[in-house]
Amino acid sequence: MLDLILDREFPGAAELRAQIDFVRVVAQWGVGSPSVDLEVLEGTPRSPGVTGVLPVDATVTDEDGSLFGEIIVWATEGHLSAIEYVWYGDEPPTGLPAPEMITVEVRA
Repeated sequence: MLDLILDREFPGAAELRAQIDFVRVVAQWGVGSPSVDLEVLEGTPRSPGVTGVLPVDATVTDEDGSLFGEIIVWATEGHLSAIEYVWYGDEPPTGLPAPEMITVEVRA
C-alpha cells in the first residue's frame, strides 16, 4: 500500500519511501478496522517539514468502478504515522483494498 501511494513525486516523498522497509504497524484504529497507526524505527531519516496528511489522493473504486473510498497516509514530524481507510457507505471494509482498486494522484 505504501509503495503504491509513495510512488508519486511530492516534497518529502523520497525520504518517506526510504522509511517503508523500517515501518511497522503498532495499533489498529478499532476492532476490525483496516486503519492503522505506524511506527518508523528509531534512527530512520525524517522527511523534513512533512506533517499531517500527505498531498496524495488515493481513491478506491469497487469492482463496478464506483467510488468506494479513499486511503489517507499520515506523517508526524517527518515519519510515516498512519494509514487511514475512509469508506463511503454503510458497510465498513474488513481490510485494505487490492492495489488494482486504487488510483493515486498528487494533489495540486
